[in-house]
Amino acid sequence: MFFNSLAFAIFLPIVFFLYWFVFNTFHGLSYVIDIYYKRIKAEYNFIDYSLFVSYFPLLVAGPIERATHLLPQVKIKREFNFEKAKEGFSQIIWGLFKKVVIADTCAIYANAIFDHYNSMDSLSLILGTIYFAFQIYGDFSGYSDIALGVSKLFGIDLLRNFNYPYFSRDIAEFWRRWHISLSSWFRDYLYIPLGGSKGGLWMKIRNTFIIFIVSGFWHGANWTYLMWGFINAIYFLPLLLLRKNRNNTDEVDIKFRFSSLKTLLNILFTFGLTCFAWIFFRAENIFTAFNYIQRIFEFNIDFQNLKGQISFTTTFVLLYLVLLEWNNRKIECPLNGKLSKVKILAAIVLILLLGEFNIKNNFIYFQF
Repeated sequence: MFFNSLAFAIFLPIVFFLYWFVFNTFHGLSYVIDIYYKRIKAEYNFIDYSLFVSYFPLLVAGPIERATHLLPQVKIKREFNFEKAKEGFSQIIWGLFKKVVIADTCAIYANAIFDHYNSMDSLSLILGTIYFAFQIYGDFSGYSDIALGVSKLFGIDLLRNFNYPYFSRDIAEFWRRWHISLSSWFRDYLYIPLGGSKGGLWMKIRNTFIIFIVSGFWHGANWTYLMWGFINAIYFLPLLLLRKNRNNTDEVDIKFRFSSLKTLLNILFTFGLTCFAWIFFRAENIFTAFNYIQRIFEFNIDFQNLKGQISFTTTFVLLYLVLLEWNNRKIECPLNGKLSKVKILAAIVLILLLGEFNIKNNFIYFQF
């Protein structure tokens, strides 16, 4: 027992350091590249540079900050701003809600379905992908919200990492809203230097596949992540070649008119494509992912089995999340704006009543 505890005490800091080192490589690379292209000047204050590289709220899951954005904030004198602190507090609460209520509740059902997919019917398997979609969104964006909120307490604004991605009308818009700091990093420091979309047809195709496959490889050296990146490249390529990848840059809106039906269908279709790709991201290996998909298309339905995968609590919190985010999609944190005190109190109550406070429920992105 003593040696096991000693090994754990030694091993854990080493693993954490490796995660920290890999993640902060992006910080260091962007800093060096920005200096090379004369976007910023070299920082000679070692303390300021060290704070930029090791700024603790970012830890190993982001957002990935740029020297051009964070360093100037580190160098100036900051004073406590009560309004910004209130925004930060509400964003921390919202991040906790998404983590312990949304992500960890969905994880219970997603894990049960993915771990026993061979005994599940088609509808249960589809439901499992939806649960995982909300699990990874609540988990990762929840962490980002906590990081942004903590930083606001210190008077520092971090880059926004999520902008309600499941309201996207196409895959290009999804990637402008999901893990924004990583997507923009790959765009600015890999995609554009490779030629971006300015070259010929084959260059556009090559660069698109490179950017998405590298993104998959960044998450881990596993065929499932590479396939996830490959599928997203397939999704994105037609929009790029048809020059429709910048179509939906305005704020999504739905009103009582026929055109809104098309918008709603586009959102649902994009969400469906995203969920399909998430199967490879969640599966233990590539063979499990293909078997999972094969069982979906067997179209066998067992309502008794399906009934066991649905709970009132999970349905309620997911509807609450979607409605609250939709009604507040024009602001960064849904708990701010009108009736902020009521929304904050409601979120705290839901956290205390429905939160899954299990120490084993680590953040998903801690493994990447």
